[in-house]
Amino acid sequence: MNKTQLSVILALASVAIAQPPNDLRPARDLRPAEQVFKNIQSLKGIPADEFMSTMGFFSASTGENCTFCHIEESGGDWARYADDNDHKKTARRMIAMVSTINKNYFNGRRMLTCYSCHRGAATPETSPDITLLYGSPRFPEPNTFVTPPANQVPAEQILDKYIQAMGGAQKLAAVTSFSAKGIYQGYAAPKYPMELFAKSPAQRALIVHGDGDTTTVFDGKEAWISGQPADMPVTPLDLTGGALEGAKLDAVLSFPARIKQSLTQWKPATPAIIDDKDMRLVQATSDGRYPINLYFDSATGLLTRVVRYADSPVGLSPTQIDYSDYRDVAGGIKMPFKWTVSWLDGRSTITFSEVTPNAAIDAGKFARPAKR
Repeated sequence: MNKTQLSVILALASVAIAQPPNDLRPARDLRPAEQVFKNIQSLKGIPADEFMSTMGFFSASTGENCTFCHIEESGGDWARYADDNDHKKTARRMIAMVSTINKNYFNGRRMLTCYSCHRGAATPETSPDITLLYGSPRFPEPNTFVTPPANQVPAEQILDKYIQAMGGAQKLAAVTSFSAKGIYQGYAAPKYPMELFAKSPAQRALIVHGDGDTTTVFDGKEAWISGQPADMPVTPLDLTGGALEGAKLDAVLSFPARIKQSLTQWKPATPAIIDDKDMRLVQATSDGRYPINLYFDSATGLLTRVVRYADSPVGLSPTQIDYSDYRDVAGGIKMPFKWTVSWLDGRSTITFSEVTPNAAIDAGKFARPAKR
């Protein structure tokens, strides 16, 4: 995995910090994709970070990586990625075709996407698969709000059990910040040292010390990624839309004592099984548009998985975070020491070696860098 892919990974592993006064904060860079990237013809008018996640949607839908449509050996030169080939030309025609079908047959609603036909293959199948027809039933991740099944444990009761399992409301409320050190590893990539800083109620910052530091930040209001200029078309790369909401969610979940008031529309959904363990599924939302699915271990009460969604011009992009290896860090307070973050075109693992509750955090360390 190259440094470009590392930057995309970090965009979904969000971060946050103390924010400087408005008059001292560098301006956000919210130029549309066609002003950041070259040779944009079909996806004009969307933010640069949303453009990157859209590329991930294409990758997941076709089962191919970036080099299927882009120059493989670009040497970090973003201009080379813009060169056309037959696959990219076909993709543009497919975008137009899907848009036309949705417009003419579904009143503009996005009922058809690349994934509807491709399902992880470059060439769509044209006949049913008998093994799937008579195989084990598949239960897709709910990407819409579901009606709570009858006789389910109330969401508030599940959340109360989680808070108690993490150390209890009183002890959790006493933790207003923490710092952590450990290892970050992208899919099929080297391991790099990392640091994480978080401050209540919703500030979080992740720094990966790779070939030059890459930092992802949510400062309580805004989010961005900064790194080496060769890693990205522009730095810092501001996060918008669902990516921004995801950064906020990651920061909020760093402090379980505030989970109830941080999200809305809590309700239980159909129970699930993860790794042969019974789970309680609870849905909530941060923006009222799309659900956030939270899976709690029925036996321990601990949070095992979170799935959230970000919108794009071509479909919803899910991000899944799995939490494991819970350990006591101070006076009975628990924290997960392993996080596995999966999204449409990548996966990363964060493993903590040490966590320090109520750590002093230098806000100046995390100020938004100047645009490069």
